[in-house]
Amino acid sequence: MARIREIVIDADKPAALARFWAAALDGYSVRPYDAAEIARLAAIGRTTETDPSVALDGPGPTIFFQETATPKSCRNRLHFDLVGGPRAAEVQRLCSLGATVREEHAAYSILQDPEGNEFCVQDPRRPASASTPAA
Repeated sequence: MARIREIVIDADKPAALARFWAAALDGYSVRPYDAAEIARLAAIGRTTETDPSVALDGPGPTIFFQETATPKSCRNRLHFDLVGGPRAAEVQRLCSLGATVREEHAAYSILQDPEGNEFCVQDPRRPASASTPAA
């Protein structure tokens, strides 16, 4: 039986997008760079800010942000549904990190991360469901 090990998201600027999601998600942080990784990046003309593949480690699957030259042209085929404290406060917190509100609904809000990827913030009283008609 298979299990999700990693989630990979294409990004224009992987390091910046990884920092947004590290701040947005409870328990996640950008994987630390050791001297060997910094040297490897330098050898290919990169830095931690221009790393083409940045990982977030946390309580669930590893989330990778990988550089792509292809611009986002339509809505996501996959998105995150988040839940936190009161929805309005969570939406405000995420907007202060760089998200924008796309739509408001009775039990959830559709937001976009700094690169335009859609995600939802659900009302915490709403039962978990895989059927949020979103993004």
